[in-house]
Amino acid sequence: MSITDWPAGERPREKLLARGAAALSDAEVLSILLRHGSRGSNAVELARNLLSEFGTLRTALDASQPQFCAVPGLGVARFVELRACLESGRRYLEGKLVRGRSFYTPEDIRDYLIMQLQSYPHEVFSCLFLDNRHRLIRFEQMFRGTIDGASVHVREVAARALRLNAAAVIVAHNHPSGVAEPSAADRAITRRLQDALGLLDVRMLDHFIVGDGEATSLAALGLL
Repeated sequence: MSITDWPAGERPREKLLARGAAALSDAEVLSILLRHGSRGSNAVELARNLLSEFGTLRTALDASQPQFCAVPGLGVARFVELRACLESGRRYLEGKLVRGRSFYTPEDIRDYLIMQLQSYPHEVFSCLFLDNRHRLIRFEQMFRGTIDGASVHVREVAARALRLNAAAVIVAHNHPSGVAEPSAADRAITRRLQDALGLLDVRMLDHFIVGDGEATSLAALGLL
């Protein structure tokens, strides 16, 4: 059945306009992005097939081109369109953390770090370098590792902070397992970084552990 034959309150576009985007299911969100269905399937059915293939909205959007295009009814054009939508979301969040803006809410930082780090299949250790008013100087990915760890070189973080004349630093890394809980190694490197940066009068504000759609603040846990 065509979506136009559905009751108005059940059509994804009309539902979004009446109740807001948060009221939509993952399939309904995807159907709007896909815009139309394929032979024998409307856009919602095609979106459900895509979610059935990949399990979640995130894994569907993170799928490679060959994986995505292997789903019946999908192709390169739709792959490109969805990737562009995903990139627009990343840039929207990045726009909140533009150079020179102060960090007023931890949520801005958390959302940005989740978007930046959650999809990597290996650990990535990153730093947000801030000035004395906690305005962003630069975000940098400093170290990359294997599926279960990244080597963090404290001297390099400290040296980079000095070169950028940073007064404060927020560090973050992802857990490819998806579990955003700090390990004993995470606690240890946090203490080492805090001690080394403190000797340089650079304040370490937080260490975020990024998992699957979530991020844990070590400062909020009282570990910093």
